[in-house]
Amino acid sequence: MRLLSVVFIAGLIWLVGLFAFAHRVRELTPAEDPARADAIVALTGPSSERVNAAIRLLEQGKGERVLISGVNREVRRRELRELTPGSSRLFNCCVDLGFEAEDTVGNAQEIAAWARSKGYRSLIVVTSDYHMPRSLVEIRGQAPGVKLTPYAVSTPSLDNARWWRAAVTARRMTLEYMKYLAVLGREGVRRLTREPPAAATPVPAAEEKAPA
Repeated sequence: MRLLSVVFIAGLIWLVGLFAFAHRVRELTPAEDPARADAIVALTGPSSERVNAAIRLLEQGKGERVLISGVNREVRRRELRELTPGSSRLFNCCVDLGFEAEDTVGNAQEIAAWARSKGYRSLIVVTSDYHMPRSLVEIRGQAPGVKLTPYAVSTPSLDNARWWRAAVTARRMTLEYMKYLAVLGREGVRRLTREPPAAATPVPAAEEKAPA
């Protein structure tokens, strides 16, 4: 009986946490106009809107450079440029491409290495709303001391307050919540044991930044 009570309470806490997480995600958009930072980073994803949002912020003078992290190795710079808004001059002078990251951990390592190489102490982070909480935890773990300002891109399917009624949105929110909890747990253990973060991904090479 006691075990059942413990399981019930744990399940209730988990469920409350899920809805609190979903509320936080929905509160991230529409994103507020961010204060200027040293630079802007965009984590690639299922749509081009993350990259487009980062380029718009660059055009508005919100940072001096943009890093697009997690670019597919098969994508050439010219091809990516054609898919993004704004001037070619700005894209060619002030946008770096990172090809090493394959997941959010890799994004964080790539971003941290890039920020260190440039001496940046503040970043605007651009990614999808549901992906933002986990991304911030990962980047903070790799780049402690760097100020992070979230700029979330809305996911239309998650705008509905009753996201839990549709299987697709319920699955996405729940899966992201579980990943977020896992990252929080891992980072908490690492801080307690004072384990250093994993080796950072190499900084995007010069030839990767040159026009194709």
